[in-house]
Amino acid sequence: MAPRQLILMLALMLSIQAYADNGQPLKDALTRAAPDANPRVIELAVQSAQCRIAQSKPQPTKLAVIDYSLPSTERRLWVFDLAQRALLFHELVAHGRSSGEDRATYFSNEPDSLASSIGLYSTRESYVGRNGYSLRMDGLEPGFNDKAFDRDVVIHGADYVSNDFARVNGRIGRSHGCPAVPTAMARPVIDTLKDGQLLFIYYPDPQWLKTSSFIHCEPGTD
Repeated sequence: MAPRQLILMLALMLSIQAYADNGQPLKDALTRAAPDANPRVIELAVQSAQCRIAQSKPQPTKLAVIDYSLPSTERRLWVFDLAQRALLFHELVAHGRSSGEDRATYFSNEPDSLASSIGLYSTRESYVGRNGYSLRMDGLEPGFNDKAFDRDVVIHGADYVSNDFARVNGRIGRSHGCPAVPTAMARPVIDTLKDGQLLFIYYPDPQWLKTSSFIHCEPGTD
């Protein structure tokens, strides 16, 4: 094993140990913190996060998980504090207009697709734009979400992400590909996740599940 690969392997092992509590895996702690989340989705999110954490300085301490296999009328966004092993937010979140109606079934990395993109993201800075207070992100997975920044896929608030909208329309509103959250929650969620934290967006896409370098973490993966 090359020295660089060995260093990254040790970093990954240390990052996993750092988030262990009395020998309890992080995935188990987060699954208990979010009992209504799919344990397999949490497991994949933690695997991906720990892979990224081993590569990152400074290391992320927050992880958001979106499960787009769920209908839009369910709260399918969870935000965790990794160090405290605590659930901070559990909210509704929109998918892209081209991804589907109540359920998202189509995902794209292409500009102007108006579709959501799956995979692991690293957050950037917050800003105020046409959708108000928003959060830029970098997609970390080539072919699946690495065009997110150029596509202006950001976290922002939206009035159409609400139970009232869902009661009238049978689903919440849809974005242009952004994971939009309830307007009242935009600032607290963004302030928690900005500046190098992680977002994991899940859908059971066979190609992504087979090829993601974060789900299948290898030393030396950049």
